[in-house]
Amino acid sequence: MARLKKLVGSRCYLSPVTPEDAEQWAAWLNDLEVALPLGDEAHAMITVADQVRDIDEIAARHQHVFDIVDLATDESLGRCLLFAVNQVDRTAEVGIFLGEKSAWGKGYGREAMTLLLDYAFSLLNLDSVMLGAFAFNERAIRLYERLGFRTIGRRREARTIAGRKHDVVLMDMLAREFESPVVGPTLERVSTDPR
Repeated sequence: MARLKKLVGSRCYLSPVTPEDAEQWAAWLNDLEVALPLGDEAHAMITVADQVRDIDEIAARHQHVFDIVDLATDESLGRCLLFAVNQVDRTAEVGIFLGEKSAWGKGYGREAMTLLLDYAFSLLNLDSVMLGAFAFNERAIRLYERLGFRTIGRRREARTIAGRKHDVVLMDMLAREFESPVVGPTLERVSTDPR
């Protein structure tokens, strides 16, 4: 399947989702190692048919959901999205997961999130992006901190898993704290090109 390259980094790119993604999404979201850090996906019944419907809805509503694709192989690695987009207050929430465990710890998540933030701040002109991560997901929290997210609060005992209560760490980033790695340089190239 040919993928469209919306934003391209050095290791991966963000592509609009397609119906062909449904089977892979269902497999990832039924894997507890992938789903537990996400939240509702771990206890939901997720089928391929559900994912096909979700993808159809994403396309119909022009939602900001992207496949994370390996630049060298065109293999789908995961998904990222902006949701609760508020064009009046210029805010949104962000989510990401890598379903392909072979891609974990190799920089794909960092690059995909950077591309998604570039889309949010440079193309949608948002002022603030927020996320929530379970406190046990220390690897994700460290990644968000390295990207420049700041902790803004904590929702205590927000989720019970296997009889244990877990907090959600709330984090955000402002547009003025982000430097565009793709959209800004692309604008410079096309605005100075003598064509």
